[in-house]
Amino acid sequence: MTTVYVAAGSNVDARRNIGRAVAELRAAFPGLRVSPAYQNAAVGFEGDDFINLVVGFETERPLDEVIEELRRIETVCGRPRGAPKWAPRSMDLDILLYGERIGKFPGATLPRPDLLRRPYMLGPLADIAPGFVHPTQHRSIGELWAAFDRSGHEMRVVSLEERPSGAELE
Repeated sequence: MTTVYVAAGSNVDARRNIGRAVAELRAAFPGLRVSPAYQNAAVGFEGDDFINLVVGFETERPLDEVIEELRRIETVCGRPRGAPKWAPRSMDLDILLYGERIGKFPGATLPRPDLLRRPYMLGPLADIAPGFVHPTQHRSIGELWAAFDRSGHEMRVVSLEERPSGAELE
């Protein structure tokens, strides 16, 4: 079995799309662990705030099959294939770690290069896998998060419960 960690993010009907993605991920990968959800500003473009979280699971499925399943779930959540990289997203699912695999693979670079630069990836990962050792840094995710400079990127824990129309995010 391989331990896999995936970042999920949305800023288009975010609560609904994150909720749907988590339900699809639970069905595809039994035993799914889910971090708290965090609200944070869009990075790299002007847009609505994102809601992000990280999920973890064990699988015997090969990397290419996991990527294919993640793309299917993105599509179910309304993300068109070929969507621009720095733009609003109904769903973005990115593999952060696939066991201890290192390198470039079709559809993924492992470990995900921006994991150590993005608090909305590293923080939620530390919530569910603080003891997991990063395969190139040789330090635990918890240690990497404790040393991370969080001053430039505010994140707030949010509930995924639906709000009445027009209600503010927490």
